Amino acid sequence: MRIPIYQVDAFAAEVFGGNPAAVCPLVSWPEDQLLQAIAAENNLAETAFLVSRGEQYELRWFTPKVEIDLCGHATLAAAYVVFHYLNIHLPEVRFSTRSGPLVVRREGALLAMDFPARPAVPCSVPDGLVQGLGAAPLALFKARDYLAVFASEAQVRELSPDFRTLARLDCLGVIASAPGESADFVSRFFAPAIGIDEDPVTGSAHCTLIPYWADRLGKKALQALQVSERGGTLFCEDLGERVKIAGEAAIYLEGTITV
Repeated sequence: MRIPIYQVDAFAAEVFGGNPAAVCPLVSWPEDQLLQAIAAENNLAETAFLVSRGEQYELRWFTPKVEIDLCGHATLAAAYVVFHYLNIHLPEVRFSTRSGPLVVRREGALLAMDFPARPAVPCSVPDGLVQGLGAAPLALFKARDYLAVFASEAQVRELSPDFRTLARLDCLGVIASAPGESADFVSRFFAPAIGIDEDPVTGSAHCTLIPYWADRLGKKALQALQVSERGGTLFCEDLGERVKIAGEAAIYLEGTITV
C-alpha cells in the first residue's frame, strides 16, 4: 500500500517554526493498528488521517501512542493540504471528527478553525502537579487538561517540568499560562502521558485558554503566543460555545509511505 504524506508546520509563516504535523490522505479507512503504527513511525506529536466524503472529510488524529479526540495544529495542517493539494477551489473545508463537525476557512494568509470551547473550572491541586511543573501556580483549573495559571510570562518560560511525574496525573495534559508581554497571553503544553513531553503549539489547549483569558481580560479577540522552543502565534476569538483559532502554515515535505 502506498499512502501520500505531507508534513506541514502549523502556526508558522515559514518552515522550521510552529508545530509539525503529518497529514495522510486515504481512500478508505484501514485497520486502526496500521494508523497507529504509521503515527509511531512518523514520531511527530500528531499524524492526521483523512478520507474524502465528497467535499467533506472524515478526520482522525494519532500521537505516537494513542488516538486523541481533538487536535488543533494537525487540523490546521490537514486543511492546508486540502486547500493546496486536494481541493484548491474550496473556500472552506468541513471535517467530521470525534469532537463533532469542525470547519476551517481561508482568511487571507490565515486559516481559521471553528472549534468547541472547553471552559475550565477551579479545582484542587492534585498530588504531583507542583512537583511535576517545578513551580506552584497561582490558580489551577481543569477541563480536558489542567490549566495552571502563573503571574508572568517569565515564570512560564522558566518552567523545567519533571515529565515522569506529570505523566501520572489524571488528565491528558497540563497547560501552563500567564499574561503575555507582547501578546495577550502565553502558554506551554505538556502531555507526556500520551507520548508528547512538550508540544510546540497546541491548538486544542486554546479551547480552554480562550474562554479563560477572554473572561479575565474582558475582550473577545486575543493574540496568543505559545512559548515552546519552536513557538507559534495564534489569533483567537471567544464565540461563546465555540472558539476561533487562526494561524498560518507552511509545507515542509511531500512524499509517499510504503506499507
